[in-house]
Amino acid sequence: MRRRHFVTDLARYAALCAALPNEWRLTWRPSFTDDPFTLGVAAGDPTPSGAVIWTRLAPRPFEPEGGMPGTRPIVDWEVAEDEAFTKVSARGRYTAAPELAYSVHVDVQGLGADRWYFYRFRSGDALSPVGRLRTTPAAGATTPLRLGMASCQNYEQGLFTALQHLSTERCDLVTHLGDYIYEYGGRGNAVRSHRGFEIRSLDDYRMRYAQYKLDPALQAAHAMCPWLVTWDDHEVDNNYAGEAGENEMEAAEQMRMRRAAGYQAWWEHQPVRVPRARSWADLTVTRSADWGALARLWMLDTRQYRDDQPCGDGSRVVPCGDWAEPSRTILGSAQERWLLDGLGASSARWQVLGQQVPVAPFDDRKGAGQRLYMDGWSGYPANRDRVLRAIAERAPNRTVVLTGDVHSNWVNELRAGFDRPDRPVVAAEFIGTSISSGGDGSETWLGAPEQMPENPHVKWHSARRGYVIHEVTPSAWTAAYREVPFVERPGAPVRTATTWRLEHGRSGIQAG
Repeated sequence: MRRRHFVTDLARYAALCAALPNEWRLTWRPSFTDDPFTLGVAAGDPTPSGAVIWTRLAPRPFEPEGGMPGTRPIVDWEVAEDEAFTKVSARGRYTAAPELAYSVHVDVQGLGADRWYFYRFRSGDALSPVGRLRTTPAAGATTPLRLGMASCQNYEQGLFTALQHLSTERCDLVTHLGDYIYEYGGRGNAVRSHRGFEIRSLDDYRMRYAQYKLDPALQAAHAMCPWLVTWDDHEVDNNYAGEAGENEMEAAEQMRMRRAAGYQAWWEHQPVRVPRARSWADLTVTRSADWGALARLWMLDTRQYRDDQPCGDGSRVVPCGDWAEPSRTILGSAQERWLLDGLGASSARWQVLGQQVPVAPFDDRKGAGQRLYMDGWSGYPANRDRVLRAIAERAPNRTVVLTGDVHSNWVNELRAGFDRPDRPVVAAEFIGTSISSGGDGSETWLGAPEQMPENPHVKWHSARRGYVIHEVTPSAWTAAYREVPFVERPGAPVRTATTWRLEHGRSGIQAG
C-alpha cells in the first residue's frame, strides 16, 4: 500500500470513529477515579490446556452500568507461572462491553496440563487482584483431586464465614451447586410474591450479584482455585420449573423474560465460557469436565427443563395427582439422554453428577404411607429411577452425586431405583449444607431423628452451615463435612463434623 493511500485511509477511519456513538468507541487507556476491580477475579471450567478467567469492571457497583462511562475499555490480561509475573505464559487484550455489564471472560489456551498458574487483569493504570488457577491433568492421568463443594449463600441470613475457611483449604477445584444469590427483597422493577417484592429486571439482578461479589470471603474463595458452577432456582425465582414461576399470577412469557434476565446476569458474573443459545432465556449450562482419567464431572440443570412440581409443590403424601406419571421429567429428554449415553461411554474411574436437588427420597411421615419433597427428584420418581437404573447398569459403585439446595448435610446411599426396598446400593449422594442460608442452623433438621427408621438409606445428617471437601483417588472417595457453629455473627471456627468413605467398585458408604 502506498504511503499516501495509507494516510488517507487512516484519516477516514479516524473521522468515522469520531462520528460513532460514544458507546461504540474503544478506550485504549481508560482513566479511573475509583478501583474498577471491586468485584474481584475468578477462574473456571478448566481444561488440560487452559481455563476461563473472569472479572467485571465496576468502579461504583450500585450505580447504572457499575459506574462505567458507556465506552468500551480495553482490558489487558496475563497468566504467569509465578505470582510476581516474571514468567508470563499467556497474555492478551479483551474489550469490555456495556451490553454485558463490562464483564470479562477470557478463554485462556496454550497452558501446560496439571499445573498451577497465576492470573491478573489491567485496565488503564488499574491492576486487579491476583487469582490462582490449575489446569486439569492430561487424558489418561489419575492424579488425585481435592474438590471443594458449596451452595446456597443468602446474604441477608448470615456471614460468608464458611467461604473464608474454604479459601484456606487449597483445593484443586471447587464446585458451586447453585443459589449463588437470592432474589428476595426487590427494588426498581420488582415482582410481588408471598415474601414481598422480588427482583426481576436485568439491572436488579446485576446489582444483586455485585452485592454478593463485593464480599471479601467470596472473593478469596474464588481467587484460590478454579470453580465449576451451575445454578439452582434462586438465581431466578424460588422453586421455578421451566417457564412456571412460583408466583401463579406470572404468565409464561413474563417468566421467560425474567429467566432471560437472571440467566444473563448469572453468566456475566461467573467464570464460564461464552454461551451458545438462541436467547438468554435458553442459556445452556449443562456440560462435562474431565479430571484426567480419574473423574468425569457432569454439571446438570434440574431447573430449566423440568415439568412443574406435582401436587402443588411442597411436601406431599404420595401418590397424588400426576406424581407417578412416567413421562414427567426433571432433566428434560435431551439432557437425560446426554447423561445416560455419557455414563455408558465414559471410562473415567469416577462418574460425578454435580446438580441441585436431593436424589434420595426422605419420607417425613411416620408409619404407613410416604410424604416426600416435591421439588427434589422425589417429585419425579420415574425420571429418578430411570437414571438410577442406568447407573446400576453402566457405572455401579463408581458414581457420586453432589447435591445442594436443602441447607443441610446428608449422606445417602442410592439404590438402583427406590420403587422397591430390596434394590441394591449402586451410588453415593453427598448433600452439602448452605454457606449461610437459614442462619445459624442446628445439629439436626427438624423432624429428622424420629424419621430416620423410615429412611434406612440415610447414613448421616446435620443442619449446620459449611462446605464439603472431597478427596478423590483411583481407589477411594472420601468426603469430609466441614461445619461452622454460627454465621449470624463473625468469628466462627471450622471443624470436621464427620468423614465418609466410598471404595471404588464396592457397594455402600462407610464412616471414617
